[in-house]
Amino acid sequence: MSIRLATAADAAAVAAIYRPYAEETPITFEVAAPSADDMRARIEAGAGLYPWLVAVADGEVTGYAYATAFRPRPAYRYAVEVSAYLAQGQQGRGLGKALYARLLPLLERQGFTQAIAAITLPNDASVRLHERSGFTRAGIYEQVGWKCGAWHDVGLWQRALAPAVTPPADPKPVAAVWRD
Repeated sequence: MSIRLATAADAAAVAAIYRPYAEETPITFEVAAPSADDMRARIEAGAGLYPWLVAVADGEVTGYAYATAFRPRPAYRYAVEVSAYLAQGQQGRGLGKALYARLLPLLERQGFTQAIAAITLPNDASVRLHERSGFTRAGIYEQVGWKCGAWHDVGLWQRALAPAVTPPADPKPVAAVWRD
């Protein structure tokens, strides 16, 4: 297995991995699965500053992890929200941890100071993944999402990345710090 930066050419595989989560589970609050074109736009929108990584085994994308802006206001620019999704049948093999083991140090080298993960609860596997990757529980939004015939809580997990220095430097582009 290898982990590399995602490209627009990975969009169909990423969309296929994400589709069952959107259509069949409350794990994501999207209710319609994004198309390959939608995923391509998301990957390209983050390419300069917010990395998307894919895990590849035997030429197939088996999972992905990515970072996005935590919130749109400028004071939040040092924090990112992170997520990881695995292809069906790939859970429990350490793939999520491997993706985060590449993504989180990359974000740290870029100069981001905090990573936030929003997890629909209950989701023991995702909580374990994040806690094994150094995240700690930061809070809960109660009954904020209606999906699959029920209300769902969202737990927030947080992990420090680079030290918060004063004054902070703007985060660096992915290309400036990526290491194969």
